[in-house]
Amino acid sequence: MATLAKQSVLIDVIFSQTKVMGITKDLVLVLSFGLLTALSAQISFWIGPVPITGQTLAVLASGILLGSIRGAFSQIFYLLVGLTGLPFWFAAGGPLGVARLLGPTGGYLIGFVAAAFLAGKLAERGWARTMKTAILAMIVGNIVIYFFGLAWLAHFLPLKGLFAAGLYPFLLGDLLKIFLAGLLLPKGWQLIKRSKPLISR
Repeated sequence: MATLAKQSVLIDVIFSQTKVMGITKDLVLVLSFGLLTALSAQISFWIGPVPITGQTLAVLASGILLGSIRGAFSQIFYLLVGLTGLPFWFAAGGPLGVARLLGPTGGYLIGFVAAAFLAGKLAERGWARTMKTAILAMIVGNIVIYFFGLAWLAHFLPLKGLFAAGLYPFLLGDLLKIFLAGLLLPKGWQLIKRSKPLISR
């Protein structure tokens, strides 16, 4: 078995021995993680103009596990399906489709694509292999989501209430999700390393 490149993301290492290769594998992974993001969106609690949801963890996981390109495309797929009007973006409440994208939460949705790409790029550089760098990669991705989200939300709220509505309520939950994911990711690499000794660190 050939030694896998150091920059491989976890999902490629896991599926390195399968017969499903190339564009078919990539398509299945992109669609699967887009659907995972949609499923996590159904866990939502409206606390103001921006709901608390499970999406961010799925977004960051898509980048960390799939890499930059596939991670970003999984979120583009998620956005495209949501534009049809299906309740892909949140469980319930408020407008759907284009109206949702142009509403207060639209910036966060767009930020998902950039966050998945950046987290994936860091994972390709090996950041997902240790707890410290995995957590840091996801924090960087989460900051990207906040940046896009707050920049767009500022068109709907005065600066005085911007962070209270679009940032502060989400910090603790996001940090907890990132910490838990950061604990698990290196464990995945350790398990793979034990089962495939020729994988380089």
